[in-house]
Amino acid sequence: MTAEPEHPVVHGELAELRRRLDVAYARVEGGLALLNHRTEETGKEVDDLTARISALEHARWPLPAVAALTSLGALVVTVWQVLGR
Repeated sequence: MTAEPEHPVVHGELAELRRRLDVAYARVEGGLALLNHRTEETGKEVDDLTARISALEHARWPLPAVAALTSLGALVVTVWQVLGR
């Protein structure tokens, strides 16, 4: 028995399939590289925002202390007005 001779069309189709596969592989690799880059950038932004939030939390005035100072000031003014009359 003899094997069937390969048709030249099969070689062309295989080359076309190989080309399409290479293009699709390159597209997937490019997409993965882009996603990896975006993930790294997002991580950097999250770290930066975390640092900024921490700085804001440490720099803010505590609300109970502000309320106590305001109340004390109002009390002093009231006593001064009562004793001043």
